[in-house]
Amino acid sequence: MLIDHLQDDLRQAQLQRDEVKVSVLRMLISEVKYAQIAKGEELSDQDIISVISREVKKRREGAAGFRQGGREEDAQKEEAEAQILLSYLPSQLADEELTKIIEEAIKKVGAFSVADMGKVMSEVMGKTAGRAEGARVSALVKEKLLS
Repeated sequence: MLIDHLQDDLRQAQLQRDEVKVSVLRMLISEVKYAQIAKGEELSDQDIISVISREVKKRREGAAGFRQGGREEDAQKEEAEAQILLSYLPSQLADEELTKIIEEAIKKVGAFSVADMGKVMSEVMGKTAGRAEGARVSALVKEKLLS
């Protein structure tokens, strides 16, 4: 399971004295445990991938905020943490593959306009599960619905 992999990597990072990776993995394992408590049962790998994706998004938003505030060093730290987290996510879908999934979802839900975007997004995010960022999916869905 993915949680076992995270714990093994934490031990390795501790042995290698990689402070950033140790910090990120401790935080991630803690977030997974919180999610597990909230759910009330053992998390699947897919649930853990959702937690990781959420943490990557937080880091990216944090980096953008730090950049706006003129704090480049903090922004770089957030991006370094995001890179570590990204290594635990499945590989991202290529644009062609994602476009095909979006087109299938549009046909399946019978979407005709941007008003149907929520239905399409729900369908697509269910199929892509951690392999495509929401912002990227949203942009492609909007593009398809407007054309």
